[in-house]
Order: sequence, then structure tokens, then C-alpha cells
Amino acid sequence: MPSTLHLIARRDSERHRPARKKRGLLFPLDLTYQRAGVAPPRAKAISPDSIPTPYRELLDHTHSMTATLERHFGVRVALRSMCAWSRGRWYYRRVVLTREDSGRPVEMGAIHMNLETLSRSVRAQILRHQVPIGRVLDDGSVRYLSRPRKFLAITPNSEMMALFWMRAPRTLYGRQTELSVDGRAIGDIVEILPLI
Repeated sequence: MPSTLHLIARRDSERHRPARKKRGLLFPLDLTYQRAGVAPPRAKAISPDSIPTPYRELLDHTHSMTATLERHFGVRVALRSMCAWSRGRWYYRRVVLTREDSGRPVEMGAIHMNLETLSRSVRAQILRHQVPIGRVLDDGSVRYLSRPRKFLAITPNSEMMALFWMRAPRTLYGRQTELSVDGRAIGDIVEILPLI
């Protein structure tokens, strides 16, 4: 049995551990921009009530964004991978989802997730970078939830404007979500919609 002195020393060492670095509104999207040496867009947190139609209906839910976008547009979406890497057990990627019929962008997303909780076949499918994660999880019968933590108003940077076929900056809307599988948090996602 540990001594009282040992327990006090352990409590003191835990109290003096550095705090976990606070993540910004755009995490993990801001991290992908940082790795590319590009200044991220500006964002502010807003209430869902202040998001105009149809953006609110596309953002304020706990379902797969892939399936939500496909229902809204009536066409399947394809994935264009912008970057992907792993660090320890964490997997990161930034993608643009596009309409399969026209190639028009319908979302930019960035994810930070622990793949260890998923089956080998689901992990392999994600690591191929060919299919949106929502479809991979749905097809793999994974019980997951994408719970919005914050809703965002974004002033796009020039790179985002180019990806979204924009000629002038206008406010875009998005969300920061927590991804959980079987009730256990496994990652963070930022999803931003272009002008619709």
C-alpha cells in the first residue's frame, strides 16, 4: 500500500503537469494550414439561430455530413484529399467534398481522429483517401455520432476562396464537432460549407 507521503507527492506532480494546449475554433483545420505555411481563415463562434437557411439545416444535426449533403443535393459526393498524415495513434486529413456530377465543391473538412478504435477494414478504407469518412463509417456499420460543439462564421482566406470557386470574400458557415463511436470520443472535425 502506498505511503501517505507517496500519495501527496503523486497529487502534487499531477497538479503541476502542464495543462493540455487549448484548441482553437478551427482545430484541426488550423493545424493543416499551419503545416502548409498558410494563414488560416478567420472564424468566430455563433449561435445556430443566427445561421441562415439552408446552411443551418446542413450543419445543425448529429448525422453524417456526407449523407446530409447527398440528401440535400440529390447526388453522391466525391472526395478530394488535400493532405493527410499520422502522428502516433492520431490521424489527420483535410479534404474537399465535391458533387460527383459536376465536381463543384460542397464542403471542406479537416479531421483529427484515433483510428485504433475502428476495425482493420474500416481503417484501411479511410487510409486509402478515396471515400468520405461518413460513407466509410456508414458502410462499415460503425455506430457513431458527430456532435456539434460550436457553430462558426468564417471569413475565408484566398486559398479557401479558390477551392470554393469564390471571386470575393463572403461569410461562410461551418461547425466544429466531436466524433464519437459507441459513446467514446475519438476525434474532432471542422466542416465548412461553400456558398449555396
